[in-house]
Amino acid sequence: MFLDGLDELDQRIVRLLIENARMSYSDIGKAVGISRVAVKARVQALERRGVIEEYTTVINPQRISGAVSCYFEIETLPETLAEVTAILSGNETVTQVYRVTGKNKLHVHAVASSQEEMEALLREVIDPLPGVTSCGCNIILSRVKDIKGLRL
Repeated sequence: MFLDGLDELDQRIVRLLIENARMSYSDIGKAVGISRVAVKARVQALERRGVIEEYTTVINPQRISGAVSCYFEIETLPETLAEVTAILSGNETVTQVYRVTGKNKLHVHAVASSQEEMEALLREVIDPLPGVTSCGCNIILSRVKDIKGLRL
């Protein structure tokens, strides 16, 4: 369904890369029946089109001793939304900022190395944000399911 805009070969290549982004062009070529050079050309074309955005290593912060992960729901006045978004986006503890439905609402994820660092984020960054009308915080206790990117 999500891959309908791609031909069958590109769909197969994307599925393989989702399973293992470190898979070699040669191994992908063997799996889909084309040459390594043809795979490379197709992958590069998918990258240029923005279909493939990045290859990354995903770290589970809960496997690191003392790491704290939180989600914030922040609502701001319309005139301060851009400023709040810029402040949060520039903070290294903040890992994701999404604008979501609702009046000037942001969904924010942060990962801190300790409870003290998370409290400092609250005290020094989130509490003084201009024009905030409401803010909720949820600490993540455990990861039950976490799918990255597109679900096929």
